[in-house]
Parts: sequence; structure tokens; C-alpha cells
Amino acid sequence: MVGIGYDIHRLAEGESLIIAGVNIPSDVGTVAHSDGDVVYHALCDALLGAIGLGDIGEHFPDTDPKWKGVSSDRFVKYAVDAILEKGFSIVNIDCTLIMDKPKIKPYKVQMRDNIASICNVSADRVNIKATTNEGVGFIGRGEGVAAMCICQIDL
Repeated sequence: MVGIGYDIHRLAEGESLIIAGVNIPSDVGTVAHSDGDVVYHALCDALLGAIGLGDIGEHFPDTDPKWKGVSSDRFVKYAVDAILEKGFSIVNIDCTLIMDKPKIKPYKVQMRDNIASICNVSADRVNIKATTNEGVGFIGRGEGVAAMCICQIDL
């Protein structure tokens, strides 16, 4: 079975930029109810989707104050636990981050390792890619960040 997830956040000065559990030095960060980890949010949706459990907003609504500022690793752990409870295991995960700056190459290994750890898979089953929007649109202007993740699960 396969699941796909997508997330997008605005960027603003004075906010932190956390991507796949890594706090990245930046002049801007994500505007969000939780910590705004765009990769973890997309990953959570991919994992939940693979087992037909809806999306992150159904389980962790941004209208609920108890999720304000929460670390997004909790959302991913919840989805991983749901997969394990149904008797499945994660085969692989592939994530694409879309943002023009800052560059994330120095952080990719740590991001991959964070995802592998939280999902109980070996690091060679997790891939992190990054691309820019080539200056096009609000992502290209540095006003936002997006991520896509896909995962395969199996019995």
C-alpha cells in the first residue's frame, strides 16, 4: 500500500524553521499552529493515507489549542503507531522539500536520520530531496515552503 502527503506553510520573520526535526538557521520560519514542520506534516499525511486514516487535520486540528506549538514528531509517531497497530510496517519513505532558501544540503543526513528513527526504519529506506521553485510564485519569492512525501507500507 502507498500513501502520499503534501503540506505548505507561509514563511515570516521571527518564526523558527524546523524541517524534518532539524532547526535550521534562517531569517524566516514557518507560520503554523504547531511547530510548522512541513516535512513531518506531509509525512504524517502519507502514513495516515497509506492505511486509510484520513489526514493530519482530522487527528490534530489547528482549532484545538492543545496542539499549539507542539513538536510535529508527535504527529508522525502517532501515524507510525497506527500503522504498527494494523500489523503493517513501513517499507520506504521519499520526501521532497520545495523552497528556494536556505539551502538544506548540510542538513539532509540529519533529516533522513530523524525520519528513519521516528519511523523505525533503516536510514537507507528514507530519501530526502530538495528543489527550488526557480524564483517562481510565492515559494520562489521566499514567502513559503512546501513538502511532498510518499511512503510504501506492507504486511
